[in-house]
Amino acid sequence: MAWTDERVELLTKLWTDGLSASQVAKQLGGVTRNAVIGKVHRLGLSGRAKPSQPARRKAKRAPAKLRPAVLPKIARPKRAVPTAPSIPVGAKPLPSGEFATILTITEHMCKWPIGDPATSSFRFCGRGTEKTDPYCKAHAGLAYQPARKRGVARPALSSVQRRALR
Repeated sequence: MAWTDERVELLTKLWTDGLSASQVAKQLGGVTRNAVIGKVHRLGLSGRAKPSQPARRKAKRAPAKLRPAVLPKIARPKRAVPTAPSIPVGAKPLPSGEFATILTITEHMCKWPIGDPATSSFRFCGRGTEKTDPYCKAHAGLAYQPARKRGVARPALSSVQRRALR
């Protein structure tokens, strides 16, 4: 298909009237949307005077028989929120009076980190563990929490528990 002067003139008019490239292609006939876009760019046509807007259709409302019935909300009894286990606040000192560090921790000591590893006050909990568990019972309760059902809120930690996690 060749772009004759008449077709270019019609393309320019339709484009400035705000028709989309697809609509212009349909009006011209025998040309694709992409061909219209390419010709518009080669001609250097500016943006349209008004943007094209598709015809809006009113949404039809379903007959009353087909609409779902709106049921009143039923007040559900509130569930008891389980409390978090009691967590030791600080690290347990070793018999020497020192705290467990990366160099002094053993297989049967709680490896729960306490403090900032970048500081000299960083240590591990150091309490005894069950068999080959890496944490004491209190810290294992934090590390291995059972999966929650969706929508069930997690219990808030007390200020003592938050301090222990620092």
